[in-house]
Amino acid sequence: MRKVLVVGAGQAGLQLALGLVGRDYDVTVMSARTPEEIRAGRVTSTQCMFGPALQHERDLELNLWEERTPRVEGLGLSVGAPTDDGGWQRALNWLGLLDDHAQSVDQRVKMAGWLELLEDRGGRVVYHGVTTSDLDALTARYDLVLVAAGKGELVEAFHRDPGRSPYRTPQRVLSVAYVHGMAPRPEHPDVRAVRFNAVPGVGELFAIPGFTLSGPCDILFFEGLPGGPLDCWDDRPGPDEHLDRFLSLVREYVPWEYERCGEVELTDPKATLTGAYAPVVRKPVGVLPSGGRVLGMADVVVANDPLTGQGSNNAARCAASYLDSILARGDRPFDEAWMHEAFEAYWESARHATHWTNAMLQPPPEHVMRIFGTAPEVPEVARRFVNCFADPSDLEKWFFDPELADRYLTSVTRG
Repeated sequence: MRKVLVVGAGQAGLQLALGLVGRDYDVTVMSARTPEEIRAGRVTSTQCMFGPALQHERDLELNLWEERTPRVEGLGLSVGAPTDDGGWQRALNWLGLLDDHAQSVDQRVKMAGWLELLEDRGGRVVYHGVTTSDLDALTARYDLVLVAAGKGELVEAFHRDPGRSPYRTPQRVLSVAYVHGMAPRPEHPDVRAVRFNAVPGVGELFAIPGFTLSGPCDILFFEGLPGGPLDCWDDRPGPDEHLDRFLSLVREYVPWEYERCGEVELTDPKATLTGAYAPVVRKPVGVLPSGGRVLGMADVVVANDPLTGQGSNNAARCAASYLDSILARGDRPFDEAWMHEAFEAYWESARHATHWTNAMLQPPPEHVMRIFGTAPEVPEVARRFVNCFADPSDLEKWFFDPELADRYLTSVTRG
C-alpha cells in the first residue's frame, strides 16, 4: 500500500486525502488544529463553490452540508458611479442565472467535519504544526509528500514563478464579515445570488449567501484598492467595531446594498477577517535541506486574489487533478519529473482562472464595459458571463480579446 503524507487540512489537502483513502492508499494528514479548535476559531475565507467544484465533492461523498446550505442560483453585477453631491449610485445593475447552483460552506464547518470524516474512513490525522525541518525528516517515510498549507514557513520552499506572476504586491486589501439578518435584494427577492458591486477607484463589495456554524448566513466581503478608503484595517478592530466600520463603508460607497443591512448582526464573535496578499504562482516542487522533494498544491502553488471567487474552486480542481495523476502513476515512483507533470496537468485548468483574476484586478477595458453594458438587455450575455465563474476557460473564446468580444456581441444582438 502506497503511503502519502498531506501537510495542511484545507479544501485541497482534505479532498485529496479523502479521495486517496477511498482508493486504499495509506494516507496521513498533518493539521495544525483539531476540529474543535477549527470550529472555535476565526473565519478563514469567503468561498463560493460552483457546479464543477461541488461535483468533485459529490463524487467522493463529501457534500455533507448540501441540503442545509442555501443554493446560489445566480450572480448580480452592479457598477457604481459618483453623484453630484459626492455620493454613489448604481449606473449598471443586472442578474445572470447559473446553469448549476453554487454554494458556500464556512470552512470552519467543512474542514472540521472532513477531518473527522477522514478518520472515520480510515485515514490518519496528526494534529501538530509542521516546520521545514520537521518535514525534512518525514519525507523518507512516505512515497509522496504534498504541501497544502498555503501560509507559513513551508511555503518558502516553493519559489515564485516570475513568468506566471505579474504582481509582487497585494492588489486589494480584504475585509470580511459573516452576518445574519441581511434582507434579500428587492429586484429578485426569490433568487439567491452572489452580488458583485464594483465602485471605480474604490474597490468591490461582494454579498454571498452561505452556511456557517449557526446556519444560513450572508458573507459580506470588501476588496479595497491599497491606499484607498477601504484600506482602513491596520488597527485590526474587534468584532463589533469591525462590523460598525464595515457597514459605514457600505453606507457610503455601496448605499444600494446598505438598504439590505438594517438588521444585520455578526454570526459569532469570530466572524470577521482582514488581510492582504500578493497574487502569485510558484514552482510546484519544493526542495528540502536534505534534497527531498515535495509537491505543492492549491494556494501553495497558485494563489489568486479572491476577486473572482476562484480560490476554493481551484483547490477542488487541484485535488481532483492530483488524484487522477496519482492513480494513473500506479506503482511507479513519484519523482520530480512526475511532480512537474502533475502540476502542469492542473495548471491547464488553473491558468484560465489566473488569467481572468489578474485581468479583473485592473480597470476594465472598453470592450469589457460593452459586455457588461449589454448584459441587462441581452440575458444570454449575463448568463454566459456568470457561468464563467464555474468554467473560466470559456472566457478565452469571447471576453479578453476586443475583436472576439465584438463578434460575440454582434451575434447575440443581431436582429
